[in-house]
Amino acid sequence: MPGKEPDPDPQLAQATPAAEPAEAPAAEAAPASPAEGALQPEPQVPAAAPERGEAKAEPPSCPLHLAVEDVNDNSVSLTWKAPEQEGSTDLDGYLVECCKDGTADWVAANKELVLSTRYTIRNLTSGDRLQIRVKAVNAGGVSVPAVLEQPVVIREILEHPKIRVPRHLRQTYIQPAGEVVNLLIPFQGKPRPQVSWSKDGQPLDPKRVTVRNGDRDTIFFIRKAERSDSGQYQLSVKIDRLEDKATIDIRVIEQPGPPENLKLVDVWGFNVALEWSPPKDNGNTALKGYMVQKSDRKSGQWFTVLERCPRPSCTVSDLIIGNSYSFRVFSENACGYSAMAAVTTELAHIRKPEIAYKPEKYSGRDFSEPPKFTQPLADRSTTRGYNTQLFCCVRAFPKPKIIWLKNQTEIREDPKYIAVINEGVCSLEIRKPSPFDGGVYTCKAVNPLGEASVDCRLDVKEYPSEGRVAGLMKKKVGWRLAGAIIRPAGAGASVPKDPDTGATF
Repeated sequence: MPGKEPDPDPQLAQATPAAEPAEAPAAEAAPASPAEGALQPEPQVPAAAPERGEAKAEPPSCPLHLAVEDVNDNSVSLTWKAPEQEGSTDLDGYLVECCKDGTADWVAANKELVLSTRYTIRNLTSGDRLQIRVKAVNAGGVSVPAVLEQPVVIREILEHPKIRVPRHLRQTYIQPAGEVVNLLIPFQGKPRPQVSWSKDGQPLDPKRVTVRNGDRDTIFFIRKAERSDSGQYQLSVKIDRLEDKATIDIRVIEQPGPPENLKLVDVWGFNVALEWSPPKDNGNTALKGYMVQKSDRKSGQWFTVLERCPRPSCTVSDLIIGNSYSFRVFSENACGYSAMAAVTTELAHIRKPEIAYKPEKYSGRDFSEPPKFTQPLADRSTTRGYNTQLFCCVRAFPKPKIIWLKNQTEIREDPKYIAVINEGVCSLEIRKPSPFDGGVYTCKAVNPLGEASVDCRLDVKEYPSEGRVAGLMKKKVGWRLAGAIIRPAGAGASVPKDPDTGATF
């Protein structure tokens, strides 16, 4: 905007001193101005007449670092620095002059000298090319001018060039081989900027890449991407000396190669251990992992057992006993699985484990022992005519032979005696004993390891006499003798009974 001090421009030309005599005329004839009525004649610089006896004043040196700060369609802004030497007197100001390129008709741009090191020439005509210079002025005269190296083109720059890279292109753009690469990148700038593309600093190959530039965007197009199209592409948008750049990183990926050196490391039980090496070609991108498959020799069909295996080794479990297996491994990246797989050269045989029964050796316990009576015979008393039994318990191994003796005489086959042995319990039944059957009875147990014996005494009593029974009855107080018949013992004789309890004597 006219009258506004624009921001500094980093790409503006620097000024160098022009080769002119130190004492330039204070005023120059006013030629035809670049824009009619825009520039004024060079102001008259009064020369100070030196007084008698005083030295003549010296002019200052050339201003430094003259540069263009901003240019639009009707003005140009300049900046510079003060000269190193201001002369013998203080500076009165600076004089800014310009002329059309190719002529020598310099015209003053400021009516009065300016003390600031910044000045804007206004009311210019768009499209002109102007040469510009600046002089320092003091009482001693005018300095050698500082002149811009390049002429300034007066044109309208309403909008600085700026590339607006889409978000998905700020990182590496990945596309599978054979696919279309179609990138639309918008930019801004007025007037229409110049757009150029390059790859790794070199011009693009028109056989591979097509570029279409519009007023507000540029289109980058590859019909069928190849791996060789990968690289960094530079985009430049330029208006005069103003320029913006962006870098687009494109990577074309392919399917990876198959793994290498697949080996069957070990087979044990129901398990198989595999190892392999990564593929030589990863498809121009990082691997995601490996897919492992198995095939039973009987069916011949392949089944996936592991996906996205991150390491170049694995263990396959739960295999079937008696079967033989082959294995293969695929590589995987962002483009998919490898076209071929690495296959094991040998089969893995899952054999049934051989089980051999080995009985444990136990030291057999010897249960042999000589006879030993755990329950001895007890003395017994019985009544004549009533069966009685003798009991004892014996332990022995081997099973002992039981011998019964009466008064140290072995009882042999006599129907009066019944000898029984059951689970170590020995019994001897004496049927209807008489006083003659009383005596000492011995039970002897004999086996190969020894023998043992136990004794007891058996008393056989007679029936009590009638007088004795009567005496017993008299001694019993409260006994009732009614109905009691006492008869001599013998055939058909009745046994006396207690009239109250019915017990026999």
